[in-house]
Formats: sequence, structure tokens, C-alpha cells
Amino acid sequence: MALHDEKLVISDISTGYSGRKIIENLSLPAILPGQVVSLIGPNAAGKTTLLRSLAGLQQAHGSVQLGHRELLSLPLADHARHVTYMPQSLPQRVALSVLEAVIGAVRASPVSDSLESDQAVLERAMDVIERVGIGHLAMSGLDSLSGGQRQLASLAQALVRSPQVLLLDEPISALDLHYQLRVMKLVRDLAREMGMIILMVLHDLTIAARWSDRIVVLSGGKVAADGPPAEAVTDRVLADVYRVSGRVSPQNAGLHIDIDDILPL
Repeated sequence: MALHDEKLVISDISTGYSGRKIIENLSLPAILPGQVVSLIGPNAAGKTTLLRSLAGLQQAHGSVQLGHRELLSLPLADHARHVTYMPQSLPQRVALSVLEAVIGAVRASPVSDSLESDQAVLERAMDVIERVGIGHLAMSGLDSLSGGQRQLASLAQALVRSPQVLLLDEPISALDLHYQLRVMKLVRDLAREMGMIILMVLHDLTIAARWSDRIVVLSGGKVAADGPPAEAVTDRVLADVYRVSGRVSPQNAGLHIDIDDILPL
């Protein structure tokens, strides 16, 4: 797998639906290779819309530069050579086994090596399946899996493509605590190993703080805070963005958040 070394710069992004602006003039400082960035914020803050724009699935104005490339001007097929998107909603009825689906993701990848042997592809697919923790499900049909198991299979399909930028929309929403932590550790490890840039939407603030290099807080389609977890998630952010009163204190492995009460909207 290639080691990636290009930074991602998002400048003045504006987008929306049916004439209604969801995100307007949103910019972020450069995201560096190997960084894990979590997008947090209340419902309808623009988190998924931003990911879809970065994936080339949602028309947007502005600039998204990966190294010297302007991603927004690339055809979707070329865009997909560099960026992989895992949506929150996954297909329900797919007549493939987990292993077949992950092998298919290798073969369909725009950067796939057509000379790679079938055995090499199989080993690559199984390595990712094992690392995600679903080796025992490799021969199971996708349509027989639970929602959480399908989420893990979809993550394996995304990871095996080895993208420069990986966009994950709530990748742990259907998982139990063990697999939530397993996935977060795997995502961070792969980012470090490959120089991959990972942006993910999360709702659990403590998990985001523990496993992210940066947290971007979105509210009303704008950046309310951005920085290391201890700087981005504060008492004021809880009050202003989430409308709850509470206290945020540092811990060895992230942040501890005590919620006192809800505030009027």
C-alpha cells in the first residue's frame, strides 16, 4: 500500500439543496497526511453535506485542494482515485459474501493494479477483513448480516481501497462498545501507517476526543470551533452549539464531559 504525503485544504466551500444554502464560505486549515479529523455538531449542522461535497457527490463552490489537485474540478471517476466515501446508509440487499464484496472493492478501485494476482488480492482483502474484526464473517452473505456487521463490512470495503482521503459518515453508529473502540483504533493506526487523511462524522464527543487529532465543530453550516480536542470541545461549545450546560476536563485518553442541564433552544 502506498504512503500518502499530500495535504488537504478546504477553502470557501458553499453548497446546499433546492436553492437553500446548508454550508456557506466554509474554510479549514490544512489537514495533514496521517491526521484523523472528526466532524461533530448538532443535527442539520452540515456534517454529512460537507462530506458529500468533499466526495464529489454534492455540487459545491469553492476550492478543495489535495496537493496540487483541485478536486472540485475533477470528473467523478478521477475524483474517486483519491477520495473514498462511506455513507451512513448502507445497501440492505446485496447477494455477495463479505469476502466477495471486499475483493470487488479492490478490483473496482481506480488505483487497482490490474497485474496484481488473484492470490495477492485475496490476501489483501482478508488482511483488512481480519483487522476490522470480521474474519469469521468472510463467507457470510451481506444480506444475512446485522446492521452493525454490515457497517463493518462496508468499512472493510472502504479501507481496502487505500485512498488518500477517507470520508466516514457515522462509521460506528450501529456498533457495540468493543467494535466502536476497535474501529476507532484501526482507523487511527491506518492513518498513521499510510499517511491517509481521515474525516469522519461522529456524535459521541468523548470518543471523538479520544481518537482524533483535530475536532471540527459545525453549527448552522459554519465552523464553531476547530483544533485539538481540548481546544475544540469546551464548556462554551456545549452551551452555544449543543444547548447544554456542563464541564469539560482533560483526561489521559481524551476528555471527560459532565452534563448538568439542558438549555433553552
